[in-house]
Amino acid sequence: MRLSYLFNAVSLIFLYIGIVAFSPVIVSLIYNDYNSAIPFVITGILSVLLGLSLKLTVNRFLPQDRMTDIKKSEGLTIVLLSWLAFSLIASIPYLFFGFSVENSFFEGISGATTTGATILTHFDYPKALFFWRSLTQWLGGMGIIILFIAVLPQFAVAGRQMFFAEAPGPTEDKLTPRIKNTATALWGLYIILTLIQIGLLVYFKMPLFDAICNSFSTISSGGFSPNPHSIMGYNSIPIMWVVIVFMFFSGCNLALLYRIFTKFKINLFWKNEEFKTYVKIIILTSLIIFGVLYLNSHIASIESFTNSVFTVLSIMTSTGFAGCDYSMWSVSAQILLFVVILFGSSAGSTGGGIKIMRALIIFKYLKRELTKLLHPNAVITIKQDNVTVAPDIVSQIIAFIMFYIAIFIVSGLTVSIIESNVVIGFGGSMATLSIIGPAFGHTIGPAGNYESLNAVTKFIFMINMLIGRLELIPFLILLNKDYWTLKR
Repeated sequence: MRLSYLFNAVSLIFLYIGIVAFSPVIVSLIYNDYNSAIPFVITGILSVLLGLSLKLTVNRFLPQDRMTDIKKSEGLTIVLLSWLAFSLIASIPYLFFGFSVENSFFEGISGATTTGATILTHFDYPKALFFWRSLTQWLGGMGIIILFIAVLPQFAVAGRQMFFAEAPGPTEDKLTPRIKNTATALWGLYIILTLIQIGLLVYFKMPLFDAICNSFSTISSGGFSPNPHSIMGYNSIPIMWVVIVFMFFSGCNLALLYRIFTKFKINLFWKNEEFKTYVKIIILTSLIIFGVLYLNSHIASIESFTNSVFTVLSIMTSTGFAGCDYSMWSVSAQILLFVVILFGSSAGSTGGGIKIMRALIIFKYLKRELTKLLHPNAVITIKQDNVTVAPDIVSQIIAFIMFYIAIFIVSGLTVSIIESNVVIGFGGSMATLSIIGPAFGHTIGPAGNYESLNAVTKFIFMINMLIGRLELIPFLILLNKDYWTLKR
């Protein structure tokens, strides 16, 4: 593993994220809040200077045109270091608004990983800070590596290893033979969906600034809203349904959406097994929860049905918006929500969780093993959309789920001991590992926040967020001793 390659790539991340850090200054100028621009000017300058310093140092050892043979281990490391650098830059502005170091890192990592967990106890902050929080989510939703592959020639040449290290899902799903074109197509779709949602929210009387921030948070599955009461604070059924529609899109495989929207073939939806399962889970769970709420209150209303669908989608897609305080629901309804957390959204979406594709393949694997008990000589292949799934993919999925469960149990037990609270321990661990944000209970539920938690708990949850966003692999490779063979 060549250090010169790693630092050359990371220098580009610092340089261009630093340029992006100046964008909230525009918001400060629009709202005549000039003091709120200073933290972002300083953050941008620091990041650009750091990037230029690394770049000038590394260029002594590695000319730019030689980054054409990045190995898989180097690609994984670049992705991990890039996300750590992005999270670091995302955290800096909070220091200027009275946040402690730990809370600044927590908020920065939560934004970058699109988790939506927050330590904010009030919302009396400048609009520039809320814009920055939403912007970091939006960039993190599609992925900063995918963005740089789309716009930077240095990443486009050697981007394949990094693209699939960052892209969420167990399989490599390319839209075009060239990774650069695939990254550009995905970002194009991402931007178009964002703009359409902004327009619809404004049409339904949401203020433009809020519409921009909430759209950034919806499409990225980030879930942070500038309204202290989240989406329920707007008291609008039409607004909730706009958010429902775009949360649904954010939980779909974006490559599938791109093919459907460009080829105008709606039937591709129904040929995709993962999409059909995604829709069935949403419909079934929403109807069951609606029924449970009706049995408890004996009130069947459009508001109750909307809250059911909204909450299921918010949880399942790991968006984390609050349409209502679901911590007040019955235990049976909350258990159903916990189940959909495990499934997560589609592979190749901006959402978190185990992913439906993995769950389907594991189900088929178990079914095959049970069948082979009765018919030992039978040759049964596992297929997804009529395509045989390679045995190594099945093995990787099994390993992924085992590690996922192990991390959940270890972090859940550790936090439960630290906080003396099982709900915070396991609820918070699942919410951060699945990059949802709001969990269950009064403290960290949809009406709560993470500010009062122990510093060690926050650190554990920060690690969970990074693991959940990068889907374990860049972290697991660190455990291999061969990985640590370093070269200049």
